[in-house]
This record gives sequence, C-alpha cells and structure tokens, in this order.
Amino acid sequence: MMHSQSLFRKSWLISGLFVTFTSYGQPNDTTTSRAINPILDTIYHSLAPVEVRSLRAGSLSPFTQTEISGKELEKNNLGQDLPWLLQHTPSAVSTSDAGAGIGYTGLRIRGTDGTRINVTLNGIPVNDAESHGTFFVNLPDLASSTGSVQIQRGVGTSTNGSGAFGATISISNMEQMPQAGVETFNSYGSFNTWKNTIKAGTGLLKNGMMFDIRLSRIVSDGFRDRSASDLQALQWIASWKLKNAGTLRFMMMTGKERTGQAWNGVHQAQWDNNADEKQRHYEHNLGYLYFSREDSINFFQRDPRKYNYFTYKNQTDNYNQQYYQLFYDQQIHTNWTLHLAGFLTRGKGYYEEYKPEESYEDYGLENYITPSALDTLTHTDLIRQLWLDNYFFGSVFSLMYQSGNAKINFGGSVTRYNGKHYGFIKWADQGIPYDYQWYHLPAWKQDMNFYVKGEQLVHNKWLLFGDLQYRQVTHHIEGFRKNPSIQVHQSYSFFNPKAGLTWLIQANSHTQQKAYASFAIANKEPNRDDFEANPDDLPKPEQLYDLEAGYSWKHKHLRISATAYYMYYHNQLIMTGKINDVGAYTRTNVPESYRTGVELEAAIKFTSWLKGMGNISLSQNKIKGFTEYIDNWDSWEQDEVFHGTTDIAFSPSTVGSATITINPFPHSQTWKGLEVEVVGKHVGKQYLDNTGNKDRILQPYFVTDARIRYNFPLTPFREIGIIAAIQNLLDNRYVNNGYTYAYRLSGQTYTDNYYYPQAGINWMLGVSLKW
Repeated sequence: MMHSQSLFRKSWLISGLFVTFTSYGQPNDTTTSRAINPILDTIYHSLAPVEVRSLRAGSLSPFTQTEISGKELEKNNLGQDLPWLLQHTPSAVSTSDAGAGIGYTGLRIRGTDGTRINVTLNGIPVNDAESHGTFFVNLPDLASSTGSVQIQRGVGTSTNGSGAFGATISISNMEQMPQAGVETFNSYGSFNTWKNTIKAGTGLLKNGMMFDIRLSRIVSDGFRDRSASDLQALQWIASWKLKNAGTLRFMMMTGKERTGQAWNGVHQAQWDNNADEKQRHYEHNLGYLYFSREDSINFFQRDPRKYNYFTYKNQTDNYNQQYYQLFYDQQIHTNWTLHLAGFLTRGKGYYEEYKPEESYEDYGLENYITPSALDTLTHTDLIRQLWLDNYFFGSVFSLMYQSGNAKINFGGSVTRYNGKHYGFIKWADQGIPYDYQWYHLPAWKQDMNFYVKGEQLVHNKWLLFGDLQYRQVTHHIEGFRKNPSIQVHQSYSFFNPKAGLTWLIQANSHTQQKAYASFAIANKEPNRDDFEANPDDLPKPEQLYDLEAGYSWKHKHLRISATAYYMYYHNQLIMTGKINDVGAYTRTNVPESYRTGVELEAAIKFTSWLKGMGNISLSQNKIKGFTEYIDNWDSWEQDEVFHGTTDIAFSPSTVGSATITINPFPHSQTWKGLEVEVVGKHVGKQYLDNTGNKDRILQPYFVTDARIRYNFPLTPFREIGIIAAIQNLLDNRYVNNGYTYAYRLSGQTYTDNYYYPQAGINWMLGVSLKW
C-alpha cells in the first residue's frame, strides 16, 4: 500500500544496468494523463511507444525480465554487435565468430540458442522466417539508436513472430530527439577497428512533425584471419502528431554487411598444438578441407588462435537488408488505445566460396570429357555464390483497454514470407560455364497470431495475470539445394496459454518487495532445415512447459532478487548425429528434456563513489534417454550409442557476471562525470554435443574488462564524452563457441572438436560530441 502522496523515483542497479522504477502516490491517482498501475510501473511503461507496451511485460507482471536502457547501451557501445553488449545480463552467453564482437555474433540465454529466442524491433518480428535465427550483423550499430531493450527469460508473454521458445528480446528504436540537435561518435581500436556514427534530429516542429536520421559505419579486420567486417547503416524516422490525438510514424532502416567467412572453427589439434593429431586430422580429411591446395601447408604453421580454413581471398558474406515500418496510434476513448503497424523487410545477398574437388553430379551435370576426349573428369575446383532473395511483410496490431486497476490487451500479427534460394557457379577449373545456375528454389511461409492479455490488481496487493495466444503457421518449400525433389506443405495450429500471480508484499518510499509465480506453455514449429527429410517422417513441433517463481527486495542502497525456473520440453529438436532418409544431418525430436535452475542478482551502493552489482545462474540442463548416431567410415553406415541422461549442448551449469563502478570525485563539478568500471564474466563448462562426453567440451573461462568514462560540458557542445576500454584485461586464452564431429575408422572412434578462439587483450577508444 502506498502512503506517500507524491511521485518519487529511484534508480536501482540490475546486473550492471540501470532500471528506473516509478511509484505513484494514490491508488486512484487521476493526475496523470492515463490510467496507471497504482503501485509500481517502470518508466518505460509510461513513456514507451505503444508497439512495445503491447508486447512487453510490465514491472509487476509475473515473468522473469531485465530492462536495459538506451543510456546504458550508449555507455558501452564502441561498435560491437548487440549480443556482445547484452552478455552481462543474467544467464547470457555471447559468441563471436571473428573473435572481438563485430561481425557474426550470437547470444544464448539459459542455454537457449538464437533460433529459439524471439526478437522484435518496435513490435515487428525480426527472426528469419525460415531459419528462425536473428542475424544482428544485418543491423549494424543498432545500439546507437536503441531506446530500450527488454529481455524476458523463459516463455514470457505473447509476442509476434517465430522463435519465442525460451527467451524474448524486445527492442525499441523509435525514440526521437526531443529538441533539435546533432550527435557524433567516433572510436578506434585493436584490429584496425573504426566506428563512425552521426545522428541528427529536428525536434518537434510547429506543424507537429519530427525528423531524425542516423548514419553509421563500422569496419574491422577482425581478430581471426580473414574475418574482416565492413558494415554500413542508415536509419530515418519521421513522425507526425495528428490533431485528433493520434500519431503517424514511419521508420526506414537499411543495413549492409560484407564480412569475411569465419564460420569454420579451429581444430582442437591446432588449438593444443598437437602435431600427431594435426597429421591425423589432415590425412583423414584430405579432400574435404576448405583451403586451396597450395595453401594447405598453412594448416601446420598458422597461429592457432587466428587460424581460418578459408584462404580464398573473396571468401565473403554479402547481404543487404531494408526495414520499412509504418505506425498509426490513436486514443479512441479515455480507456482505449489503438495501435496499427505495417511493415516490409527486404533482404537480398549471397556468400561466395571456393570449393575444391566438387563433383559434377552434385551440380546436375554430366562428367566432363576433355576436348581431346582422352580424359573424363568427375570433379573440379570451382567458385560459387549461394543467394537468398526474400520479402517479409505484414501487419501487427493491438487494442488496449485500461480502467482503474484492470488492463486488457487484444493484439496479434499477420505476416507473409516469400523467399528464393538460388546459386551460381562464378568460375570452374573445367567443364562448367560462367554464371551457371544449378538450383532455384522458392519458398513461402504464412504466420497468423492472435492474443489477449489481461491483468487485474486486487486490494493493491495481488496482481492477477492471464494470457491466451492462438498461432497458425503454414510452410511451403519447393525443394532443397542438396535435395531439390523434396516438396513440403505443412501447417500447424498452436494454443499458448499463460497465467501468473504477483504478490506486492511491501511498496513504499523506502522499500519495495514482491514475489511472483507463473506458468506458461509454448509451441514451436520446425525450421527449414528440419524439413529436409523423408516426407513420410517429418519432424514434430516442439512444446515447452515453463514454471517460474521469483522474489525481489529493494531498499535505498541495496537490491536483491532470486528466480527459480523449471522448463520441461516435449519433442525438443536436437542434433543427434543421425542422417535422415535423404542423406542430410538434421535435428531429431527427443521425447523428454528439461532446464532447471536459479538466477540470483544483487546490487549495492557502498558509498557515493563506489557501487557493486552482479548476477549468477546455477542450472541443470538434461536430456532423458539420449541416443547418439556415429558415422562408421568402414561400413558407410551409422552406429547407435545409447547414453542415457545427458547434458544439453552449450548449456553451462554456471554463468555469472560482476561489476565494480567507481566515481572518484562524486561531489566535484569538474570531475563528477569521471567513472571507472571493472567487469568480470564467468562461463562454466559447456558440452559441444548432447552426449555428455568429457572429450567434447568448451573449457570454463573468466574474462575481465575495464572501462574509463568521462563526460563533461564544454561550449559550444552540450556534452563531450570520452571512453577507453580494455577487453580481456588479463589476456586469457579462451573460446566461447564450437562444434564437434565423431566418426569410426578401422575400429576406432575419433573426435574432431572445432573452436572459435576469442581475442586476447585488446582496446578501444571513443569520443562523442553532442550539440
């Protein structure tokens, strides 16, 4: 129960990130412009655009969540992709193919990979409709125009798009400059890394319109060999405040990326500098390696941390993606708000690669007879381009009702994906004409989603929450590159209910204390690769039952919270090593698996100049009754090995982060903007596959970063900011991602582990100017 008549705000540190809580004095406060939750509400909930309020969980909702403000992202943004900037949130593990957070990066949350993490941008689905992954490399410097990010761990509330199966990330980047201004940010650092960003806005003009623009470029040689990135972005926002209390907004954003392929890892023999294993691996895999013949000697000689199989100079990934989003918001009545949005996401690009000793048959061609008719060739070296050309469009909508202590939200989306997969031969040693197209495979996907969410505050102590979602998905695939004859036309209908309860134990100007519990069910369709199977043996959809319970206590200078969860999977799709009936390695349904654990967070302000914060996640992640399939190179069949209950791959049982922040001169007018921060990240042992085999692991690692920031006003600028950062301060040798392959030969079992090495000690220096 609130006793104070006034509005008060306090900032609390969560996992190294600030969240501002707002409390309102009266249970029936009518001084604000809208009906609000009378106890607590995050500042985003009262100010954020409608499109994110309709999807995000409120501060009292019974779901596990973390809020990251745009200011916090700005403090650490030196050019790394968004997953790299989010790695210190609870249960999060980031990865980087190039080794320094620029280029292809990924994020796992509670061991959940990117294909199961739903991502929305201003409420619009971002996940690729076919693979379900999110490729942040197509969104260069997104953090520079992001107003806030909410991460929900577990199933969370209903959202738009595919992939909501263990975590959701809601990104808002429609915020505009309230006043006319210009901002620039430039940084330089290790690996010849440059980031250049300029932002400008008109502020609110007399006709009710506002315009904002952002231009960004990020270039880096990358830590690993041939992992360079050249990333460019443009974002333009126009909004118009209508006379009928409505708003019309348009956002256009384009991202262009060209990156070197660092997709293959470093073999463990290279990493360990094991000469015998290097020789064995080379001999066993001769003809299957990706480097050119003349460069094969480098397999034995190159720096194992930077090593990259690809040595063809134009072994690159090239992609251009445009986002067009149009929003209309209207206050229909005192209690009703309508939100409508239409969008188009246009993507087109290719990756080019050198392939040695390719079979003509694999490209639909007859063996090549030489002009002299003396030889018949079955294989050739070639260079090819694999293209993806797609349109993703649709509408999202919500109708929100709020009166007193009750809120109801009706919403959903209707989307359509049209994609084409095709490939060209750009050069061949012999027998293939230039620009020969050997496949052209269209596909489409339709996704309809409708939900209703409601919450009711009872006696200012209990918040009841309910959420019902219906989703219908239809896949149509006309063949795969390696199996063009496979036709898929499959539809799914899912019902995803969610319910929860929050108990407001204490809420006043000094202490806030609450507990919550929720239960949610989620269903998820297979992705494109899963369908590359016998049409009579298609994969089953996955189902997740998620039970969450949490407690938090906040006082003047201290915050603690704890979350316990149990996520039970039915028919989870995982890699078993099994080859399906058409010769492809695809994921297989396993009947039972689960994740369970606790997430602990704490933040404390020791003095006016010293703060500390941290989080730790402890978990078990298991598959019940796992069977592995191993290629037998002697019999050209597969052997089955039953392992019983095993650990789920890439699911460390311990993940933690800690931050110490020092403001040496908190009371000095000149130096109060100086801040020193030391951040540590620990990730426990991870298995590379689902066998629980101790020979197939990523070793635990601990990485320390240090940052110094100084912000100060100086005429004619509103503010000048300087940031210096040292990553991997202790120069630890570590890897955060990898893969494995096992096979049997001459009666012995061999395991080839591959790692993605990360950069040793490296630095960045950035300067921002705001007019």
